[in-house]
Amino acid sequence: MAKIIWSEIDEAPALATYAFLPIVQAFCKGTGVDVETMDISLSGRILANFPENLTEEQKVADYLSQLGELVVKPEANVIKLPNISASIPQLQDAIAELQEKGYDVPSYPEEAATDAEKELQARFSKCLGSAVNPVLREGNSDRRAAASVKAFAQKNPHRMMKDWPAPGTSKCRVAHMDAGDFYETEKSVTMDAADTVKIQFVDAAGNVTVKKEGLALQAGEILDSSVMKVAALQEFYARTAIEAKEKGVLLSLHLKATMMKISDPIMFGHAVKVYFKAALDKHADTLASIGANPNFGMGDILNKLNKLPADKKAEIETDINACYEGQAALAMVDSRKNITNLHVPNDVIVDASMPNVVRDGGAMWNLADELQDTIAMVPDRCYATIYREICEDANKNGQFNPATMGSVANVGLMAQKAEEYGSHDKTFEAPADGKFQVVNAAGTVLLEQPVSKDDIYRSSQVKDIPIKDWVKLAVTRAKASGEPCIFWLDANRGHDTEIIKKVNKYLPEFDTAGLDIQIMDPVAAMKFSLKLVREGKNAISVTGNVLRDYLTDLFPILELGTSARMLSIVPLINGGGLFETGAGGSAPKHVEQFLKEGHIRWDSLGEFCALVPSLEQAAKAGNNPKAAILAETLDVAIGQYLENQKLPSRKVKEIDNRGGSFYLSFYWAQALAAQDKDAAMKARFAEVAAEIEKNVAKIDAEMIDCQGSPVDVGGYFKLDPVKAAAAMRPSATFNAIIDGMG
Repeated sequence: MAKIIWSEIDEAPALATYAFLPIVQAFCKGTGVDVETMDISLSGRILANFPENLTEEQKVADYLSQLGELVVKPEANVIKLPNISASIPQLQDAIAELQEKGYDVPSYPEEAATDAEKELQARFSKCLGSAVNPVLREGNSDRRAAASVKAFAQKNPHRMMKDWPAPGTSKCRVAHMDAGDFYETEKSVTMDAADTVKIQFVDAAGNVTVKKEGLALQAGEILDSSVMKVAALQEFYARTAIEAKEKGVLLSLHLKATMMKISDPIMFGHAVKVYFKAALDKHADTLASIGANPNFGMGDILNKLNKLPADKKAEIETDINACYEGQAALAMVDSRKNITNLHVPNDVIVDASMPNVVRDGGAMWNLADELQDTIAMVPDRCYATIYREICEDANKNGQFNPATMGSVANVGLMAQKAEEYGSHDKTFEAPADGKFQVVNAAGTVLLEQPVSKDDIYRSSQVKDIPIKDWVKLAVTRAKASGEPCIFWLDANRGHDTEIIKKVNKYLPEFDTAGLDIQIMDPVAAMKFSLKLVREGKNAISVTGNVLRDYLTDLFPILELGTSARMLSIVPLINGGGLFETGAGGSAPKHVEQFLKEGHIRWDSLGEFCALVPSLEQAAKAGNNPKAAILAETLDVAIGQYLENQKLPSRKVKEIDNRGGSFYLSFYWAQALAAQDKDAAMKARFAEVAAEIEKNVAKIDAEMIDCQGSPVDVGGYFKLDPVKAAAAMRPSATFNAIIDGMG
């Protein structure tokens, strides 16, 4: 029996699972494929971390650790839907909901003063940011649009693209630092032999504090260290805000405070401090006394003001509001609720927000709920330049056309916590002037970074085996596609210099005859890719972990309207497969609409597409022809789903996610009934298809009639399974067919 693990996660994808998973399990029944679930949602991760606080009925297994053990085995076959990469405010909201439901989990200590509070912070860190992905991604990433999805997108281009102004007239600009950033300060070393190192801070008087010890490194592993100079960062924020005011454009900040859960919230906090400096400095002591933290955004500060007497709260609010006067207007997240770009750190995530700037013609939304040109601040130059380049290209050449533009697929280096997303336990704020050092077991200083007080130190690593596997995967994709394959690597950056050496070492080990494989710095690679895309041609970007995230949102959002429709395959190094279903950046808004009016517009196309290679893997691993037939026919069904335009609408009383899953199952049953490779499957699904066909109008009506009213699913972070199932399976007629399948 082949086993597919379907991850239980959060928000809209979690709701969609209640609609689609029963279909999958019913279709797989009797085929030698078993589909099971494991809960790796934010609430599930929190509960798994505190079993001693819970009753036996409340306890949740540590499924994330179990999956971490599974993905290094050849039999691994995991479908991973998008999960919340939680910021601290999201974590606190989830904890509050669990406490309201009667779970005795502790509150998160924002300021850890005691050893017990520090230990609690460390336990909760397993739930923050990119807690899931580094555990599961024991392989590198192959992300691309499935051929049927791309063909549909060109035939039916999405309508979200907005024109850029006349060539060269847009005031949109991507602003980045020119000095003092991680890019400039990065230093890297490749280990000649296995070693154990520590990271220590040495103050100006020579006092040594060990910040991280026992860091085991393998032979051939690359270790980096870099520093964000806070004085330079604050000066950049202040200078750019003045520029935005002078040019009459919006000011916006684009970071990744979820995945980069230590460094980027701090950088976000400095932007808040600079913009609201007058008010925050004036009331510094009062704000400190109530635990207001700029790193959590202005929303947290305003919320904490409720702890104060009414007159003091009003005084501080008045001073905060005065900061808006005479400064650049901030881009809005929700103008109706007066939520700005600096309100909550996880509201504006760079890989989702910057594609929207391009899509919206170089603009973001202002207080009047109108689009206005923006200066987009992406402080660090490691990746900011790619956004600068695409905005300059669009300003010069106009908006991209989804009907004609080509694709940029991606092969991403991410296995075994590669690069920046593995830096969290090695990121520190400098407690004073001094230096950070990486010291090996023999006492030799491998890397050293001078710092001033409050500078952000970051160290990351990438192992040799994942790099070689990444190069191999790039060659494999280049052969399969015949498309140009570009390594986006910058010889002027410390880390990339070491990576380039390894790429040049490993490429000759694979057959590259006749392939177009090049190494370009990110700006040159973006120029090259955009030229091809505008000509309707395709390219493969081969990148590190963070650029993988950025590019696999950027191009799909322009091409397809969303990155959730990307095929995302992770061939695991030890032979298994991890099949990801796209990004979940828009998921919160989908939930908000569903709870308000009973319409969920989440498109499960990513889940549909991921299930195809998962079934193919099950067929191959178990020599199972029935699984292969399921995969082949599902692929046909996806084509019908797209061709007949059964994707969810944005409007209530029209087809939504539940109707989309219904129609996918109808087309899947029809395809299974039409195949001639397995007579038993043909007969079984002929009955199912006929029964559905007889009831299409009735099922359609049940899927639509349930909409238009608020929905109760028993929670946001932890759903009530009975209520969620009732809400997501509203057609009794369809349920009877699926649940009655033998």
